[in-house]
Amino acid sequence: MKRLPIIFALFLFLITTILPQNNKVYFGKIEGDIDLGLAPYVKRVVSEAEKNNASLIIFKINTFGGRVDAATQIKDAIVNSKVETIAFIDKRAISAGSLIALSCNKIVMVPGASIGATTVVDQAGKKQAEKAQSYMRSEMRSTAERTGRRTDIAEGMVDERVEIEGLVDSTQLITLTSKEAMGFGIADTVLATLDEVLNYSGNENAEILELDINWGEKTIRFINNPVITSILMMVIMVGMFMEIKTPGWGLPGTASLIALALFFGSGYILELASIMDILLFIVGVALLVLEIFVIPGFGIFGVAGIILMIAGLFMGLVSDFPLVETNLLSMAIIQLAGSFVLSGIAIYFLAKTLPKTAIWNNLILSKGIKAKSGYTSSKEFTHLVGLNGEALTDLRPAGTAMFEGKRYDVITQGDYIVKDSKVEVMEVEGSKIVVKIL
Repeated sequence: MKRLPIIFALFLFLITTILPQNNKVYFGKIEGDIDLGLAPYVKRVVSEAEKNNASLIIFKINTFGGRVDAATQIKDAIVNSKVETIAFIDKRAISAGSLIALSCNKIVMVPGASIGATTVVDQAGKKQAEKAQSYMRSEMRSTAERTGRRTDIAEGMVDERVEIEGLVDSTQLITLTSKEAMGFGIADTVLATLDEVLNYSGNENAEILELDINWGEKTIRFINNPVITSILMMVIMVGMFMEIKTPGWGLPGTASLIALALFFGSGYILELASIMDILLFIVGVALLVLEIFVIPGFGIFGVAGIILMIAGLFMGLVSDFPLVETNLLSMAIIQLAGSFVLSGIAIYFLAKTLPKTAIWNNLILSKGIKAKSGYTSSKEFTHLVGLNGEALTDLRPAGTAMFEGKRYDVITQGDYIVKDSKVEVMEVEGSKIVVKIL
């Protein structure tokens, strides 16, 4: 009986050592430009690995860097992972890629790879302000401290003033080769293949689950492209203008709503836009509609509405981090300004051409009915042609004007004319009186 526990323990040992283990290793790729669209993919890899009790996550890294706010989101996801992580640096982990690599529990580099050069720069490669560098130094230092690596070398990847004896003086940024990274305690080992990494981690018999970016994450990355977000903002603004100009609800308003949902929806997923940003835009639209359709003239409600709409769109382009990285703020300002200029051009073009299109003419009476057809209007207004008068209401494009002391329902050629403006009757078609501003 005394031998029974020993026999049972021996049996368990044989079972766990002889029989193959059903370990799961998740494999993700962090390649190319580091952008905000990559963060949801990395978060999904970590989430699925945790949910399926994986023994390891391997991130294959090959990047020259990218957005620091995106790298920070990715770093947070990896650092908070309940599953052990390995950064397998294939060729390079430069700039933001260094921060991501440092966040993993272990770093494995292929022969001839490199890691470092993490100074924050703009699109032209110009070094950003000290505030941005200070933030990045802190991120690199704290991440290295958390994963048990040399904090001075991590900081020296950002700041050339950090001197490491035997490596760099006070005038050089730190960028390490594979051997140097291993010798200075940044990399854990140098291996050439994924199989060697699996053997090194004790997962040679594990099931490899490789996750690629899915269609939803690809769509989010596509929408987050500056060109696409600029187009969406144009559709939002031009669609709203056309919907206000035409009666009822139609295609322009629907297109504007879809563009609005895509713009703020993708921004919310990527942690660019918050609920507050969305509410700012909605309140701005409400104030503008109130100004146009309820309150006569154009005053404080209209101005406030436009300001809130612009603020909502702008905040939807930037996260909290660009308060540090001025490069992203500048890009957002240029993007928003460009969208407004192009939208203004498009609106001007539509205002001039829309009244001449078949769609517009289907919405309003554009042809008079001849008397010989048996139908005539109850009143003749041809005597008004050439008369000058005053707009009693805003003409959007329809409204009311005063001529020779009498009120008439009038319409413009698509132009918006403010109340109390001087107008002239251009033509009369049946009961339709067409006016222009003087």
